[in-house]
Amino acid sequence: MSRTGRQTRERLTRSATDPTPAKPGPRGREHEGRPALRERLRYRFDNSMARGASALVGWLAVATLVLIVLFSVVVLITQIAPSGDDGRPGVRQQLFNSLMHALDPGTVAGDSGSWRFLLTMLALTIAGLFVVSALIGVIATAIDTRLMELRRGRSRVLEEDHTLILGWSDAVMTILRELSIANESRKKPSVVILAPRDKVEMEEEIRERAGDLRGTRVICRTGSPIDVTDLRIGNHEAARSIIVLAPDGDEPDSEAIKTLLALTHVPRTGDRPLHVVVEIEDPDYLEAARMVAGSGVVIVNKRETVARLIVQTSRQSGAAMVYTELFDFDGDEIYFHDEPRLSSGTYGESLMGYEDCSVIGIADDDGTVRLNPPMDTPIDGRTLVVIAEDDSRLVGARSAVGVVDGAAVVASPPRPEPPSRILVLGWNERALSVITELDEYASPGSRLSVVSEFGEPSVPELRNLTVDVRSGRTTDRATLDGLEIVEHDQVIVLCYSDDLDVQRADARTLVTLLHLREISSKASEGRRPAIVSEMLDDRNRALAQVAEVDDVIVSDEILSLILAQISEEARLDAVFTDLLDADGSEIYLRPAAEYVAIGQEVSYATVVDAARRRGETAIGYRDASEARDPAMAYGVRVNPPKSAVLTPDVSDRVVVLAED
Repeated sequence: MSRTGRQTRERLTRSATDPTPAKPGPRGREHEGRPALRERLRYRFDNSMARGASALVGWLAVATLVLIVLFSVVVLITQIAPSGDDGRPGVRQQLFNSLMHALDPGTVAGDSGSWRFLLTMLALTIAGLFVVSALIGVIATAIDTRLMELRRGRSRVLEEDHTLILGWSDAVMTILRELSIANESRKKPSVVILAPRDKVEMEEEIRERAGDLRGTRVICRTGSPIDVTDLRIGNHEAARSIIVLAPDGDEPDSEAIKTLLALTHVPRTGDRPLHVVVEIEDPDYLEAARMVAGSGVVIVNKRETVARLIVQTSRQSGAAMVYTELFDFDGDEIYFHDEPRLSSGTYGESLMGYEDCSVIGIADDDGTVRLNPPMDTPIDGRTLVVIAEDDSRLVGARSAVGVVDGAAVVASPPRPEPPSRILVLGWNERALSVITELDEYASPGSRLSVVSEFGEPSVPELRNLTVDVRSGRTTDRATLDGLEIVEHDQVIVLCYSDDLDVQRADARTLVTLLHLREISSKASEGRRPAIVSEMLDDRNRALAQVAEVDDVIVSDEILSLILAQISEEARLDAVFTDLLDADGSEIYLRPAAEYVAIGQEVSYATVVDAARRRGETAIGYRDASEARDPAMAYGVRVNPPKSAVLTPDVSDRVVVLAED
């Protein structure tokens, strides 16, 4: 050990064993460890100042009082105040005069008397100026601080029966637009957004992008949804429903699960049931989300939902418009309704129960939903699943007035689908889910070709599809010409979201669509393949219309529509799952010639009856003459009146719910 180390240890030992008390310090401390009076006073003053503007105003009031009393005493003792008609001022009068001099600088201008009195009052006025100036500064600072707090968006929301959105993503704008439509029948509707973003920035972006919100108020607050304290800012206990968005970042699903943990494990003080909708992008996180979720929580699998929708719409042109019509609040939506006058009949009889609404299924008390059940299924008091323009249309709705023309009904049996050829252009994380769903619907002997410019697609062995994978530039015309596009029944264009940013990926998709439009335009009408394309940015949908492709799936938008619908009615989760699942009934657009006679006028009620005889539920019609007109929704009409008159053409389609 060094000499310095030994000396240090010896000093520490002596200090520990020496019983002699330490001498007082040079600043007057009475003994070691006890602060002096000056320190204690300063400490108490600092604590009072730390209380904010109220403490500062209090100290200024004390300073003003000291000035008034001090100068009043000086004037009264020295008798320098001028005498009036009633003699010299008394104590009360002098205190009041001193107060006026301290607060109003103009008072000194009206003074008269000796120079000593004038100089004394001038000194009081100058001291008062400092006090008043300090008071104004304190008040201004307090106001600025309050405005900054309001700008930060940290005040608690007092709204009730509102929709609470936790997190921020591009989906917010679509959700707000949809909720504003759903809230048109509500009184003073409101939506609260709690996200780790600046409040003013969120409000400005909503004003620029959300458009007309039809009277729905949007309240933005800054906070972390995974923080229990911040969560209370949104008043989640009084919310009608809560939407948890996966934020942008490397691990959005983990953030969504932590938010779900905060929601489900915070003790609730109110009696309102918990209704939460959460989106999960990666299926690997689904099991963890289900373990966290309790009753009242609906989990939407984003990847699987989009993949299933792409497959459903790729199998038949025009299906995307049908799904969009059912998923959004603009136009016709799906509702649950109890109808006493139909409760004693069968499901088949209920199909003619409404003129302007379409019954598509029944729901049991335990939440089980059955779409297109057997026609002889008794209603027996069950809740009807109905397509309607608004739930108000169901109250007192009239029965169908359209007349069924039995002679025009063809009702030929469904034909089995032959083996098909499918082409997938592009590759991303949803591709495997898309291919797996395609295999569920494909007939044995069907063939699938996958062409991708990026990555090395790996496809597992499938049951019905024979897969051919190759590398190629999907934006290159020579490559597309060599793929025999018109020989395929379905063409699916996936975006390169795993390798390119949003706009670059959508740009490549648009170029591919332009080539596909020209190639398919040279084929005969019966040989044109059904083309469905995936987009990442909703703003690029309008550009896709230039390519005359009617089936465009915008990933985030379609999920936003589903989240908004389920936030208003939790039972719709079972309906959407049944619609998109390979099991049960799905939406089909089948030739009108399989239902009614071609070329003669028939009522839509006749079409519904023809579908009923085949064990199917008709929900709409597609006019082939309007198939290229986006203003007419590409000819797709969902839930037309039963009395509507149609003149079916050989190219027209009937939109039905059926089991394949």
